[in-house]
Amino acid sequence: MPAQEVLPASLAEASRRARISLAVMVGSVLLIGLVVPWLANAYWIKTLTSSLALSIAAAGVALLYGQLGLVSLCQYALLGAGGWIALRAGHGLGWPFELSVLAGGLLSCAVGMLAGLPALRLKGLYLALVTMMMAGGFQVVINVTGFPDGGAGWLGRVFGSERLMMPRPALALTDAAYFRYVAVWLAVVLVLIELHRRTRAGRSWALIRRGEAAAVAAGVNILRYQTWAFGLAGFCAGVAGALLAGGVGQLDGRAFTAGDSVMLFALTVVGGVYHWAGALIAGLLLRAVPALLTDFGVNGYLAMIFFGVALLHALITAPSGIAGQLAGLIDAVRKRLPGAGKDAAP
Repeated sequence: MPAQEVLPASLAEASRRARISLAVMVGSVLLIGLVVPWLANAYWIKTLTSSLALSIAAAGVALLYGQLGLVSLCQYALLGAGGWIALRAGHGLGWPFELSVLAGGLLSCAVGMLAGLPALRLKGLYLALVTMMMAGGFQVVINVTGFPDGGAGWLGRVFGSERLMMPRPALALTDAAYFRYVAVWLAVVLVLIELHRRTRAGRSWALIRRGEAAAVAAGVNILRYQTWAFGLAGFCAGVAGALLAGGVGQLDGRAFTAGDSVMLFALTVVGGVYHWAGALIAGLLLRAVPALLTDFGVNGYLAMIFFGVALLHALITAPSGIAGQLAGLIDAVRKRLPGAGKDAAP
């Protein structure tokens, strides 16, 4: 094949594979949304709904760490902020559920951009500590103010009467329907992140991670693209918080501690930050594994020990996480199949 034809052919092949992988990702998530309600009971549908919602937040964490190598330990706080806005918009303003979700995502996006400003000067442990202090600050504030529950006033709190539940969208009134609804949101967010990775933003993030000097030399605006990444991760967290609020009907301020942000980051690393399935695995580890242990009569908090060992294993021997290891295993099996190399380029 002439040299001038090799590059267009390779680009066309890469584009074809990218479209196939995107279709596989969307199809897999939607298939989960369709199949699980037929197999699981009511308890597990609710548990797995929370897992899918948390997978959206984990996808944002994976974006920051996988693309830029930045450790943000305030993502669970942003999740709570998105839930607060969604509850306030739903109760106080009577907005449709989808608008409440988007409002929660956009507010968390703005807060995430502000949280990302220290990343311009701080890296590694120092950035992690600063963002963790932000999460601690949110924990203090939300324990004092609580989440809106249908009351009057700016905080929307109810005192002396029953708390109101956030109404679900008309298309997802049952638990099974709401599980499918959250699966659709997860697919949309994953597509949004993947499209960012494959465009100018993704190339700029890759240059920044390689070295800021090289990125500046290539004409990359460090401030713009780092802030962009933090904003997108914040949007993911806000959407996740709003969907959690819709699933339960309310949120409890005691469930949004700084330690939860650390756990979200740790399990995202264990799940895998370089593959979309890592976010799904992180969501399952956060909710499904403790629930499974409880079903077997084991204290769910023992999962913390397993998670610590898994994180140590991921950092030392498996930086690609569980998802990366599974993807590598699938590729190895595929290469051993008969005729696997027939379509290879000469």
